[in-house]
Amino acid sequence: MQTSVDYNNGYTMQTSVDYNNGYTMQMQEQQNNDYTIQDDEWDRDLLLDPAWEKQQRKTFTAWCNSHLRKAGTGIENIEEDFRNGLKLMLLLEVISGERLPKPDRGKMRFHKIANVNKALEYITSKGVKLVSIGAEEIVDGNIKMTLGMIWTIILRFAIQDISVEETSAKEGLLLWCQRKTAPYRNVNVQNFHVNWKDGLALCALIHRHRPDLIDYAKLNKDDPLGNLNLAFDVAEKYLDIPKMLDAEDIINSPKPDERAIMTYVSCFYHAFAGAEQAETAANRICTILGVNQENESLMEEYEKLASQLLEWIRRMTPWLENKSPETTMAAMRGKLEDFRDYRRQHKPPKVQEKCQLEINFNTLQTKLRISNRPAFMPSEGRMVSDITSAWTGLEQAEKGYEEWLLIEIRRLERLNHLAEKFQMKATSHQGWSVGKDSVLSQKDYESCSLTEVRALLRKHEAFESDLAAHQDRVEQIAAIAQELNELDYHAASSINERCQGICDQWDQLGTLTQKRRENLERTEKLLETIDQLFLEFSKRSAPFNNWMEGAMEDLQDMFIVHTVDDIQSLISAHDQFKATLPEADCERQAILSIYTEVQKIAQSYGISPNLTNPYSDITPTEIGLKWDKVKKLVPQRNSILQEELARQHANERLRRQFAAQANIIGPWIQTRMEEIGRSSVDIGGSLEDQMSQLKQFEQVIINYKSNIDKLEGDHQHIQESLVFDNKHTNYTMEHIRVGWEQLLTTIARTINEIETQILTRDAKGISQQQMNEFRQSFTHFDRVLCPFVSLCISLCPSVSLCVFPVSLTLTHFDRVLCPSSVSLRGESEFARIMSLVDPNGSNKVTFQTFVDFMTRETSDSDTSEQVLASFKILAADKPFILLEELRRELPPEQAEYCISRMPLYNGPDGVPGALDYTAFSTALYGESDL
Repeated sequence: MQTSVDYNNGYTMQTSVDYNNGYTMQMQEQQNNDYTIQDDEWDRDLLLDPAWEKQQRKTFTAWCNSHLRKAGTGIENIEEDFRNGLKLMLLLEVISGERLPKPDRGKMRFHKIANVNKALEYITSKGVKLVSIGAEEIVDGNIKMTLGMIWTIILRFAIQDISVEETSAKEGLLLWCQRKTAPYRNVNVQNFHVNWKDGLALCALIHRHRPDLIDYAKLNKDDPLGNLNLAFDVAEKYLDIPKMLDAEDIINSPKPDERAIMTYVSCFYHAFAGAEQAETAANRICTILGVNQENESLMEEYEKLASQLLEWIRRMTPWLENKSPETTMAAMRGKLEDFRDYRRQHKPPKVQEKCQLEINFNTLQTKLRISNRPAFMPSEGRMVSDITSAWTGLEQAEKGYEEWLLIEIRRLERLNHLAEKFQMKATSHQGWSVGKDSVLSQKDYESCSLTEVRALLRKHEAFESDLAAHQDRVEQIAAIAQELNELDYHAASSINERCQGICDQWDQLGTLTQKRRENLERTEKLLETIDQLFLEFSKRSAPFNNWMEGAMEDLQDMFIVHTVDDIQSLISAHDQFKATLPEADCERQAILSIYTEVQKIAQSYGISPNLTNPYSDITPTEIGLKWDKVKKLVPQRNSILQEELARQHANERLRRQFAAQANIIGPWIQTRMEEIGRSSVDIGGSLEDQMSQLKQFEQVIINYKSNIDKLEGDHQHIQESLVFDNKHTNYTMEHIRVGWEQLLTTIARTINEIETQILTRDAKGISQQQMNEFRQSFTHFDRVLCPFVSLCISLCPSVSLCVFPVSLTLTHFDRVLCPSSVSLRGESEFARIMSLVDPNGSNKVTFQTFVDFMTRETSDSDTSEQVLASFKILAADKPFILLEELRRELPPEQAEYCISRMPLYNGPDGVPGALDYTAFSTALYGESDL
């Protein structure tokens, strides 16, 4: 066990003690009670605080005189009286009870150095190795060296051997003071400097052991000078403890010298070292009851956290399972944003709570096993397995909900696009078809001349061409309506109604067209004149006009793409269209030239210039306007395509950016998981070293969280840009999230396992070497050590380890496990051991169970009999204990805990208010019920 004490006057004591006020001492106690030296050198130029030096001079001088007076002598000046080494050697003989070598009686410098060296050699022989404290400095009267040497002697012979509840030296003395002064008001001992300035702590120590010397109730915290002087005077008069401190020095010092206080307080410890046995018994009971109270608190906390987590899961699961579709994109995006808020804000704290809940459960079970208490069984439905099962269901619902959201958004996006496209084409077609049925129903040919009839016939032929050209558009409208129905569009009824109207009108136009042709052809036989030029213009202008209208539709057509290749394809098609424009311009000029020729003929032959084309409603002006519109739409379309290309390039950059990070983070998480796995089986160092390594891993992981957050931000940008696939990586955000959560859970569980092993090791008194040997034996076993060990291995195939370590099989269990010596007894002993380490017959043994078994076999632990014996001491051998006895011997909290749970004593020799401590002691270890 290592202890660390910090002295604010410039030196530090650890397992080794380092004093920076002019000397260095190291005191590392090993198994052979030897001490080793630390390599650090002290700073010779560092000066003591004058106030501290004054306090140390007085305290150390008084302490030395308290021992030297036994030899009938003393000192007045600590740096001068020890210079010849004679009184220094005498001091060591008095405090140790041993004889030192005969001193040199000469007065020369080398005689003095020889005597001091004899004293220093004796100190070294007691396991204390002095660094940089030489005889020359003591002979020369170096105050820093002299004070450091005396403190070394005090620490070794007055403080080092103090031991209280498995703590020693300074910690043991501090714990002793805390235990003794705990019941006293205005006393809170946490150090050996400022907590002693008001004198109440010293008075409390005296009153605790000798209440007849001080009336503590009359003391005033605001009178530190009176309190200190009272304690000093009483200690000197009645306890034979000399006055080592000045009350004024302590009060006037912001921080009194820690060494001086420790030296003086250690005298009280030794004066009261023979405290009655009841105090030890009370301490044992307090420890046991404290463990019980802590375990009960942990159980209540587990039940509370488990209930809250399960309630949250029960609330979230129905929400994630609700997949009722929305009719608008805004509503679906709202659901997606709610889901993101759940992922970012609501779920992460619950992941931490779940991990902490498992850690608390494992820690509680370990503490119960260590204290020999029954295992904790949570209430029904709150087991760790129940929480894990509920959490798995939540994550499955979460995954299904996210997939459904993305599918629905894609569906609505496609539906909106198709609906807009349908409305545009339907509007265009209905605009074209307006009045066509009335025109086809006219009987104007009956009153027309032959020329006019032929004109009407040619016009009708042009209309039929136009009608045939619109056939594709009507088919497209019907196809779009069909797809909207298949995709379950919410306004499908209105779409179907409009589509049916268009189809009915189209059928009617076909019928009327056919009927008019028949009438015109019948009338054509009566008419003979027709203007060929108008006819040619009509025939060429109609398809060209239809081409322009189709081109305008295509140039204004909406599109949706998801990749750069898709938009490149549209750009390529647009480039091909632009390549046809020169040819179309030639056709336009040719068509216009026909009309120009008509004008020339009319002008040449004196025909009215207001001639109208009887075959078509298309005019050169209309062709010119549509052509200008086509030329205007071409660059607009080109700009829209380029903007979409830029957007798709941006999406591609988002994909690559996400993939670059994901391809780094994914392997990084896997590497950390492997490192944690390797560290969990590496037993080359101590558990503290493993814990330190795991804490470093944990810090690295925590520091890496910013990369995960950045990746989450990139993923959000991708989703906001409606990018649904990424060919540059196999990692999705879901993979990264799951891996990250598993990494956090794994490191937390691994750290908890090491903490559990440390807790078990310290509680059971297992050394690091034994713990390493247990781990080695647990993971590697000797299959050929003896036939019975092989039988053990065959009985436990799923564990892949032997219940009994090789080292103990050769020593402690050799006679039990080797059937060649005692076969029948070996089998029965094996059955007994398996019933302890595997009570459920699962053929699996955990390392914790293995360590519990080995420590039970090789060491002792607290039992109900020990607690019963302690209560019997407090009760003065009575079979019952009284309320006032409990309140007198135990701290208030522990005493009230016993009183609230201890049943009344029913024996014939009982008295009113007597309590049954026997039933209470057995109930603590589950051996009976209160």
